[in-house]
Amino acid sequence: MARAGRRPGSTTTREEILRAARTLFAARGYDATSIRAIAAAAEVNPALVHHFFGTKDEVFIAALDVPINPGETIANVLDGPRSEVGERLVRTFLGTWGDPLRRASLVAILRSVTTNEQAAALFRQFLSAAVFGRISDALNVPRLQLMAAVGQLMGIALMRYVLQIEPLASATDDEVVALVGPTIQRYIDSPQC
Repeated sequence: MARAGRRPGSTTTREEILRAARTLFAARGYDATSIRAIAAAAEVNPALVHHFFGTKDEVFIAALDVPINPGETIANVLDGPRSEVGERLVRTFLGTWGDPLRRASLVAILRSVTTNEQAAALFRQFLSAAVFGRISDALNVPRLQLMAAVGQLMGIALMRYVLQIEPLASATDDEVVALVGPTIQRYIDSPQC
């Protein structure tokens, strides 16, 4: 049982709780992760988890710490000729998923959003408003087309980074961009539905 009270010295408790929460959400998903389990993994009293975050939902939102800076992502995708948006979108996507720390957060998010509708709603709102909606508006591409492109990229992420299916898992980013970029570009260039 974790002892009560403040830890001596400078505190990294909040970060340790978030690290434990990310690990558990990634391993178990949202529904199977409890405040008690997070506290036990962080070796703190459950009251400290409530102190820092309140509810399990709030821990999840903080743990999401979505490893995407919307402004940076949008700039990466939009900065350059429209004819190369597909390539930049694939390259940005691979760069995000290719970073092991970001990937751990993204896997935690994926597992949680597939097991909990509330978590899915939170993440859906974030993606729709903060990232893909803004890209869709800036490019004047119907959201359906952009979401179809993103759906294809999510399939690649699942096969490449989560399931690690060969030869996709060991292909270079350049190989994947050359293969998939033109297809993603077709979603961008297709006449509006």
